[in-house]
Amino acid sequence: MKNINYPWLDSYPEGVDWDMEITAEPVFTFLQETASKFPYRPAFDFLGKKYDWQTIWKLACRLAKGLQDQGVKKGDHIGLFLPNSPYYLISYYAVLLNGACVVNLNPLYARQELANLIEDSEVDIIISTDLEVTYKKIGSMLHNTRLGKVILCSFTKALPFPKNILFPIFKGNDLAKVERSDNILWYDDLIQNGGEIVIPEIDPENDLAVLQYTGGTTGVPKGAMLTHANIYANTRQCIAWFYGAEAGQQKMLGILPFFHVFAMTAVMNFSVAQGFEIIAMPRFDIEETLKVIQKKRPDFFPAVPAIYSAINHSSLRDKYDMSSLKFCLSGGAPLSVQVKQSFERKTGCVVIEGYGLSESSPVVAVNPVEGENKPGSIGLPVPATIIEIIDPEDKKTPVPAGKRGELCITGPQVMKGYWKRDDETKQVLRKTPEGKMRLHTGDIAIMDEEGYLFIVDRIKDMIITNGYNVYPRNVE
Repeated sequence: MKNINYPWLDSYPEGVDWDMEITAEPVFTFLQETASKFPYRPAFDFLGKKYDWQTIWKLACRLAKGLQDQGVKKGDHIGLFLPNSPYYLISYYAVLLNGACVVNLNPLYARQELANLIEDSEVDIIISTDLEVTYKKIGSMLHNTRLGKVILCSFTKALPFPKNILFPIFKGNDLAKVERSDNILWYDDLIQNGGEIVIPEIDPENDLAVLQYTGGTTGVPKGAMLTHANIYANTRQCIAWFYGAEAGQQKMLGILPFFHVFAMTAVMNFSVAQGFEIIAMPRFDIEETLKVIQKKRPDFFPAVPAIYSAINHSSLRDKYDMSSLKFCLSGGAPLSVQVKQSFERKTGCVVIEGYGLSESSPVVAVNPVEGENKPGSIGLPVPATIIEIIDPEDKKTPVPAGKRGELCITGPQVMKGYWKRDDETKQVLRKTPEGKMRLHTGDIAIMDEEGYLFIVDRIKDMIITNGYNVYPRNVE
């Protein structure tokens, strides 16, 4: 591909090879390899309770075996209805080790929305927690949907001492009162085995790893079918972009919810592949976040613009040391120049804006870590990714530099299609003259002569708030 003079190549960071070769591998390869390379390095810190990589791998294998004993097999769809916690990381990889497909479910979903997605995604088992806030929704799904079983993880047992003793005493009302049932299983029971799993043969290019639900122009959720190859490639693209990071040495602040596609790749899978320690927080709280940054000194801080803005405007900001931050990545919504510059003045960490969407696993373009960050730009295409600005009327003709058009993507991270929605798949995935599939994003953008991209409008009629898509139909 190097004989093609794409405009971004002359602007590309010196440490990044746009033409890099990306193989297609199962996603669980990341955890398998990291557990072998860095078995005793810190892997996960949840409110002070720590795990190393060997422990995470063993727990994932044991849960995978427990799921196999429950009849889970390749091609099954397993829902994750979990906050950021060790359970999410372990469950995600356990499902993939079975050749099953993860269905990410947002714990904030309303009951009817959750019921609709369970039916659409063909989920029969959901892994959740025994917190009342999640169980009261999931428990009711057992009687009103196709859902057959719920696997509950003890939130108390995920806490370090003495929080695991104090939580039931002072926060007992936050725990669900669960009646014993054949439909309710417990995580702790399922992992009572030696982890002797039989990993099925995976076809990375075709086998689904994740069903990631996203809205359309009407706000009706559609499941983006992300294959193992899609997610593996996008994680490799992130690793290549942040070439200055040290594998097995650095720390990632996991404040974004892992069920969101941005955090799934840019926080969780990126960290697993690189052997970074994930400092996980179950939700965003300004003071707690600042305390964690000062005390635990993470290097990476991916966040949505609303979080950077909240920190900028907080009266607590100047009371805490944030000098450990080296890589601050913003995505999920447009980042204003004012918010970016204000945060940078305080921390000395350049906020690197990127762009992606569920249909592309999600990362598509990012500003250089070292080099020019143009105000208002979403950056340059990540390796092995071709971005074209296409005439939105004929859906075929590229427009000249500086002209508005639809942002379209060709690359290994582009989804297989929408689950059970062939007509809508055909609308957004169209063949290029070379026979490759090109994703039409619905976003109107400009590419300048140096290959930097700027989003200027949306074909889709929606609002983005805190990184989530909100449609007029939802508001009504």
